[in-house]
Amino acid sequence: MSAPRVLVLNGPNLGRLGRRQPEIYGTTTHAELAVLCLTWGHELGLAVEVRQTNHEGDLLDWLNAAADEQVAVVLNAGAWTHYSLALHDACAQLEAPLVEVHLSDPKARPEVFRHTSYVEPFAAATFAGHGVEGYRMALEFVASR
Repeated sequence: MSAPRVLVLNGPNLGRLGRRQPEIYGTTTHAELAVLCLTWGHELGLAVEVRQTNHEGDLLDWLNAAADEQVAVVLNAGAWTHYSLALHDACAQLEAPLVEVHLSDPKARPEVFRHTSYVEPFAAATFAGHGVEGYRMALEFVASR
């Protein structure tokens, strides 16, 4: 029996983790985050794939494929979380668990970050403000399903 597959999808600017505003997003790089997610996933019996893009269409294509393949998704859509109706529509079609992750807590940030999440209505859980540990928490949530 193969391990359940999980896509960890990261949106715009997350490829700059560790260099971009480390006082908010931490010092862990995206490459280090990917290794952590793979390790955590392996420990939980999950086959994890980590991807990052600055191109919204790529993210939408990955979500569409996840819907077709009924693959669980851990999603940090970055800024798209707050304004992309296309992201909203893509998340609406997911059948396997969707878990939303934010390194910082948007509700504790300046007003510009507090807008409604277009992911949240479809997420089985949201982990915000836990830094990279939020990804571990999300993977644990998926593994428990």
